[in-house]
Amino acid sequence: MTHIVAPQPIIALIAGVLILVMPRLLNFIVAIYLIIIGITGLIH
Repeated sequence: MTHIVAPQPIIALIAGVLILVMPRLLNFIVAIYLIIIGITGLIH
């Protein structure tokens, strides 16, 4: 039996690191994250 890790904490961690390294990415990361969450919410 495999353990499936929820993608949201991993995405949040990667986004946090990228924002610390390149603060200009904040708008793009937030927008992409919201779009992905919205699409997955509509599909499920």
